[in-house]
Amino acid sequence: MTRYGTWVEVRKDAGTHVAELVLDRPKAMNAVSTEMAASIAAACAALGTDAEVRAVALTSRCERAFCVGADLKERNRFTDAELGRQRPYARAAYTGVLQLPVPVVAAVHGFALGGGFELALSCDVIVADTTAVVGLPEVSVGVIPGGGGTQLLPRRVGAARAAELVFTGRRVAAEEAKSLGLVDELVPEGTDRDEALALAGRIAANSPVGLRAAKRALRTGWGMPLAAGLEVEDAAWRTVAFSGDRAEGVAAFNEKRPPRWPGE
Repeated sequence: MTRYGTWVEVRKDAGTHVAELVLDRPKAMNAVSTEMAASIAAACAALGTDAEVRAVALTSRCERAFCVGADLKERNRFTDAELGRQRPYARAAYTGVLQLPVPVVAAVHGFALGGGFELALSCDVIVADTTAVVGLPEVSVGVIPGGGGTQLLPRRVGAARAAELVFTGRRVAAEEAKSLGLVDELVPEGTDRDEALALAGRIAANSPVGLRAAKRALRTGWGMPLAAGLEVEDAAWRTVAFSGDRAEGVAAFNEKRPPRWPGE
C-alpha cells in the first residue's frame, strides 16, 4: 500500500495484477482540493509506468459518495489569480486517470457529481450500485464541466442527451443512469467495489501487451473517420502481432493451458 499525500491510496495485488486507486477523504465526501488533485495525478503517473499493473479499479472509502467534485469551500477562498494557478492541478488529476495506459474500472456509489462524475467518465467502465446519483451540475454554480465532461459525456450518450444533462445540471439516479448509458453495470447496494475489483481481475487475466494496445486503439480512434480509425487499429495490431504475449497466447491455446504472459 502506498499513500499519495493525505487523501489518496494505491493498493496493488501481485496475484491479480490489479491496482486499486482509492479516494480517501470521507469527511469532505472526496471533494477534490488542490492537494488531492496533485495526489491523484502523482498516483496515476506511478501506475502508468508500473509494468506489473494490468488493470486499475478507482474506488472510494467514503460511504456517502464516490466523489462530489471540486472542493468549493477551498475555491470560495480563491482570488481569480489563485483559481488560475490551481487549474493545472485539477486538469492533471482528470487527465491522469484518462491517460492511464491500462483499463480502468470505476466503482461508484452515492454521489458522483461534477468533477467526481468526470473522474468516473475518465475510466473505461463504470460499475455503480443502486445508491448512485450522478450528474454534471457545474452550470448551476456559474462554471462548466472542466474535467473532460463536455467531451466524454457525448461519447457515452450522444450529443443531444449530453446537452440536456449539461445544460440542466440535473442529478440522475442509478436506474435512469443505467438506462441512459451513464453507467455500464448496476449492482446491489454496497457491492460496487467488489464487483469493480472482480471485473478488473477478469480483465487483468488477459495479455498485458494486448490490453494496452486495445485501449490505445479504442481511445485514439474515438471520433475519427472509419478509414483513419482502421489505420489506428492496424498500428496497434502491429505492436502486439510480433510480441512475446502473442506467441505465448497461441501456444497456450494449442496446449490447452493457461497462458503465462511475458508482458512483452
